[in-house]
Order: sequence, then C-alpha cells, then structure tokens
Amino acid sequence: MNAIDLRNMSEDQLGDELVKLKKEQFNLRFQQATSQLEKTGRIRIVRRDIARIKTIIRQQKIAAASDVKK
Repeated sequence: MNAIDLRNMSEDQLGDELVKLKKEQFNLRFQQATSQLEKTGRIRIVRRDIARIKTIIRQQKIAAASDVKK
C-alpha cells in the first residue's frame, strides 16, 4: 500500500482499511501458530501498512486541530 494513496483517502476509508488489515493480521498470526502460513513476509507488510495508516490518521488529526486554532 502506498502512502500517497492513503493520504487521498478520507478518515472513514482509512478506518475501514485499518479494520481490514487488523483482521488479516489476526488470520496470518493464526496460520503461523498452526504452521499453515506459506508467505511469512506478508506479516511484516501488513504490520507496516497498519502503522502507516495509523500515522496518517494521527497526522490528519493534528492538522485539523492546528486549523481550528488559527
């Protein structure tokens, strides 16, 4: 997932994407625990995508708060 694409999404869309990625992360961890996971690198990618989305959401909230103060 690309940061530029994420920045163009609304806060609701980012929230939906975050929920989707958290479900995928849960499923990947479950597969890993039962030794059924084939693509182990996917866990890393999903974890970084979750962090990227959380960062963008936080940046948007900070930007909105600074706009209100002005």
